[in-house]
Amino acid sequence: MKPILLHKSDNAFIPMKTVLVGAISTIAVLTSCTTKPAVVEGSKTNSVERIALGKTIYDNSCGKCHDLPNPTDHSAQDWVGIMNSMAPKARLNDDQHAMVYDYIVSVKK
Repeated sequence: MKPILLHKSDNAFIPMKTVLVGAISTIAVLTSCTTKPAVVEGSKTNSVERIALGKTIYDNSCGKCHDLPNPTDHSAQDWVGIMNSMAPKARLNDDQHAMVYDYIVSVKK
């Protein structure tokens, strides 16, 4: 059986199999190089649970050494500096630090 050929130009022929492999390869490369949509992990429930965990860590870790300030006593920007200086003293890991900060800034005035 003869292979199916496509006419290119000047009597040069390209086997159909080569054309298909080239097209599929091109599509695969173009598809893999496109930007992927952002994946949103978690849910509102997860955020609520995370904020509740942040409050627990705040109460237990920070309150162990000193009276706790009201979260609304400082701006979110002020809390960045406060948290950066206090988190190492309370031995908070990065995730705990983030949860406490999220709790603090979630408290409304």
